[in-house]
Amino acid sequence: MAAWSARQIPDQHGRVAVVTGANSGLGLVTATELARHGAQVVLAVRDTAAGARAVALIRDAVPSASAVVRELDLASLSSVRAFAKALTAEFPAIDLLINNAGLVLLGPAHTTSDGFELHLGTNMLGHFALTGLLLDALGRADAPRVVGLSSITHKNAHLDFDDLMSRRTYDASRAYGSSKLATTVFGLELDRRLRAAGSPVTSVLAHPGLSRSNLTPRAWEHRGRMGRVAARAGLLVTQPAERGAEPQLFAATDPGVRGGQFFGPSGRWEVRGHVTEVRPSAEAAAPATGQRLWSAAETLTGVTYL
Repeated sequence: MAAWSARQIPDQHGRVAVVTGANSGLGLVTATELARHGAQVVLAVRDTAAGARAVALIRDAVPSASAVVRELDLASLSSVRAFAKALTAEFPAIDLLINNAGLVLLGPAHTTSDGFELHLGTNMLGHFALTGLLLDALGRADAPRVVGLSSITHKNAHLDFDDLMSRRTYDASRAYGSSKLATTVFGLELDRRLRAAGSPVTSVLAHPGLSRSNLTPRAWEHRGRMGRVAARAGLLVTQPAERGAEPQLFAATDPGVRGGQFFGPSGRWEVRGHVTEVRPSAEAAAPATGQRLWSAAETLTGVTYL
């Protein structure tokens, strides 16, 4: 694949793009570039004040930008339902859903308002429910896509279906990796089910490699001085958020993208580099794993679709 940059994004005028976690980092870059190319962007964020500041930054970069902020807390299923209901009343057709928001903490275990382990509940289950609740609106658009944000950490992770919430033994790094594996499994299983249903919606995946964002210092904030040292050292091996966002922007906008594809950096170990197609782990790609996770997600969230 030839080197690709956000300058190559096709015209997005007339398209509505929803970007979760769009107030900073990869999400802000993604929202800015989509707005730069004409999309009407919905910044779906937990902190609406931070979202308003992000819109101001977008308009500084793109004075003609069409961008609005709407409240969404992926760690609360009631918030997900309220957001989806209001959004579909405002936008009957949605062209792009970019499930970008993510959380990584290296401290003690936390849970969502629904009692889910915080990484799994925020990174995967919240997006699972959101996608299902927006699927009809996506189906009314022209060439609609759902983009899931994976991570290279998914390749060393495992889903323990007997302990999805990590209650028996908790390790924050493992919990994060498992949540990103679940996100990857979800994106691939969503593609299978959309195809089987004859849906016009396309499901694709992307990961940013190791990119600098607000998640990096937050992940180490519980480790004190050593954590701060590790965060500074990370600057030497990570790439800018602008480069890290390219795989999800390519996945969202390139006309040649097909359902089930997965994009990430081209460099060694997929840490940095230009966009290329990458492979998920064997566990992520296994249809049996997808079916099992889907069934669990429907039971846990109460959202059933496809």
